[in-house]
Amino acid sequence: MDKEMAREARLRAAGMLERAGIALSEAEREAMEVADLGLGNLARYGLEIVVYENNDRYCAKELVLFPRQTCPEHRHPRYACLGGAPEKPGKQETFRCRWGRIYLYIEGEPTPEIQAVIPEGDEACFSVRHEVVLEPGDQYTLSPNTLHWFQAGEEGAIISEFSSTNTDEHDVYTDPRIRRVPVYE
Repeated sequence: MDKEMAREARLRAAGMLERAGIALSEAEREAMEVADLGLGNLARYGLEIVVYENNDRYCAKELVLFPRQTCPEHRHPRYACLGGAPEKPGKQETFRCRWGRIYLYIEGEPTPEIQAVIPEGDEACFSVRHEVVLEPGDQYTLSPNTLHWFQAGEEGAIISEFSSTNTDEHDVYTDPRIRRVPVYE
């Protein structure tokens, strides 16, 4: 992803947040992460992230997804800490839909006909198919190490995420091509 593409995605996401009545400071707009996950297809895969707080106890952020944009299947497993500190249980997160519609997929009885559109050719990277639909005001909490993925509906979506400490470097994705940390060309 080049810097101009990232700049355009930030502007688009900031516009969506503004239309949803979610105010951002100029510093938050500039610090917004554009994550294409190293797949180079932001329209299909990725999300735009505004982190309000991420400390050793909790994390709060906004996730913006463009129409049908997908955050690929992953989980937040237990991880070892540096310096001999006790192992952490992995991230527990609550998604609250603020705007649009989210199709969330988790472990459990597969939904016969899901509403998300799995990108053609990548079907093997989406193994969980139990569907939870979130509309504005709906929320869902995921336990640590729960395999999940989600996709915005036709208009896009905004999710507020409240979680334990966020440590992206420990996330495990089903698709081995994914690089969680953005690389700009």
